[in-house]
Amino acid sequence: MAVITCIADLKELHRKRTPKMFFDYCESGSYTEQTFRENISDFAQVRLRQKVAVDMSGRSTESAMIDQKVAMPVALAPVGMTGMQRADGEIKAARAAAKFGVPFTLSTMSICSIEDVAAQSPAPFWFQLYVMRDEDFVDAIIERAKTAGCSALVLTLDLQILGQRHKDLKNGLSAPPKLTLPNIVNMATKVQWGLEMLGTPRRFFGNIVGHAKGVNDPSSLMTWTAEQFDPKLDWSKIARIRDQWGGKLILKGILDAEDARMAADFGADAIVVSNHGGRQLDGALSTIRMLPSILAAVGDRTEVFLDSGIRSGQDVLKALALGATGTMIGRAFIYGLGAMGEAGVTAALEIIRKELDTSMALCGERDVKALRRENLLVPEGFFDSYA
Repeated sequence: MAVITCIADLKELHRKRTPKMFFDYCESGSYTEQTFRENISDFAQVRLRQKVAVDMSGRSTESAMIDQKVAMPVALAPVGMTGMQRADGEIKAARAAAKFGVPFTLSTMSICSIEDVAAQSPAPFWFQLYVMRDEDFVDAIIERAKTAGCSALVLTLDLQILGQRHKDLKNGLSAPPKLTLPNIVNMATKVQWGLEMLGTPRRFFGNIVGHAKGVNDPSSLMTWTAEQFDPKLDWSKIARIRDQWGGKLILKGILDAEDARMAADFGADAIVVSNHGGRQLDGALSTIRMLPSILAAVGDRTEVFLDSGIRSGQDVLKALALGATGTMIGRAFIYGLGAMGEAGVTAALEIIRKELDTSMALCGERDVKALRRENLLVPEGFFDSYA
């Protein structure tokens, strides 16, 4: 592909250069994938209001997220198995984010460990925590994140029980990949991916293998993981984690105004309006539809970020204009990583910033922090058509 102009171009390169099971892991939702699709299509229903004869010079996309200065209000969301999309993927994404000036969030289910990323990232990063039944493991990984200098803890609340993703089951998704005949044939066509994976020792879940009791090989790892997500996660357990962490806390997976109000009462520094990219409760509404009611519920008591469905700088603009203080991208940067490694993550960020800057200017705004509801045209009943 000679010229890359948009995130969709990176997605196509990602599809061509990455084994099918890992591309499908990125590009899928649960059950019928209705929510996965509507996260994107609902963004498209929100339109932009053009303004002319406005001074468009001296524009800025700079902002802040939980008191951290950012080049634009976009953070890289936590994505499991990023290191299987490209060898050492978490390290490459963290480097790209740091150099660009936006936060990177490392997943509990990463291939590169907290310590690996901390040793090679030029800036502190956020760490995302899944709450497991093994409290000793949870306590230890929180301490590891603190020791590594992570600047925020992102606590995911919407994965107490794992949603079913048909493609992952059919592909036999695992890390490292199972050597079935279809997987071997497919991986044989991804030469660059294979050579890079052969050159790194990081092919397992680096935060778990050697750290969780009894997990020393792929078989024990998969058994442990399947049994460990804690279905009993409630506000008392969240309070215990908050007190142990003692730093900036972001609660991710909020899709209901009452839950948002409780999170604000709880004292979260930020919440993330998220439906896990459509990978958990299929049939849930898109995040862009739910954003206004959540903002009304929390007021100015906490920062509100949004993820799920963002594929462009225009999507970022729409979320900010509706009142979000920041956004998070997952698939958009994974497409870049799978396409071109660290350079691809940088390319994804540059595309989004350019789209945000250009669209902001054509809407008559020079400062990303000045975006407001008046910059948008929204279909009648878009936010209150469900009850």
